[in-house]
Amino acid sequence: MAGASIIDGKAVAAQVRADVAARVAQRAAQGRSAPGLVVVLVGEDPASEVYVRNKARATREVGMVSIEHKLPTSTSEAELLALIGELNRRPDVNGILVQLPLPKHIDAVKVIEAIDPAKDVDGFHPVNIGRLAAGGKALAPCTPTGCLILAQSVQRDLAGLEAVVVGRSNIVGKPMAQLLLGVSCTVTIAHSRTRDLAGVVRRADLVIAAAGRPAMVRGDWIKPGAIVIDVGINRVAGADGKARLVGDVAYDEAKAVAGAITPVPGGVGPMTIACLLRNTLQAAEMASD
Repeated sequence: MAGASIIDGKAVAAQVRADVAARVAQRAAQGRSAPGLVVVLVGEDPASEVYVRNKARATREVGMVSIEHKLPTSTSEAELLALIGELNRRPDVNGILVQLPLPKHIDAVKVIEAIDPAKDVDGFHPVNIGRLAAGGKALAPCTPTGCLILAQSVQRDLAGLEAVVVGRSNIVGKPMAQLLLGVSCTVTIAHSRTRDLAGVVRRADLVIAAAGRPAMVRGDWIKPGAIVIDVGINRVAGADGKARLVGDVAYDEAKAVAGAITPVPGGVGPMTIACLLRNTLQAAEMASD
């Protein structure tokens, strides 16, 4: 067996961004305004600052308007909620993203629920979660959306495939299952408490690993020829003592068995910002329908 084909997340994400840029340009040609994305950052978390910078650059590159609100750690919950209320009312703002984690004195659930569901480009608002579960038109979370696009880059029609999602988080696992149901997969959500987890994963034509545990899914868990999408981003110490990124799948073992697999890094990661831009465009188009 030649081993798995490697799913190039950077290339697929570039295609998503190019499609968004083309649609934004088409809007401009029709005399419609560029979609606007607001990113709100509270405090000075270094990782969050990098994410915000990358999101702003990517937003501008596709022809959208990027607006940033950088607030001090001392910002009160009431002040943040007031800002969100103001952004909800602004017609030039199509997407609102509040960078998590927030300082401990601010209730993240309250903040997410304060965002207008029509501008909730993270797809975390209970209204969007409910619409997604009911099969309605919803802004879906970016990472699961990216996973679905990556799987479809290997096999366009996923209908009828047995899909196993390892992980049950509100951010990835649960919405991932809903998206897979939406394309007619047979879906199992598995997790650390699943009996015979290896046996459950072995049934899968499509594995989405999102448990947050390094190399948890072993190569002998993978059905020969399966599509494997690895959402995990775990920092572990290498043999040289330096930190390196690994996924939730034992990559070298799985690569020998799978039909197609995403690497870490360079797989799911690049898709998240690309799908954020896609959601912002979708929000703008829904607003003008």
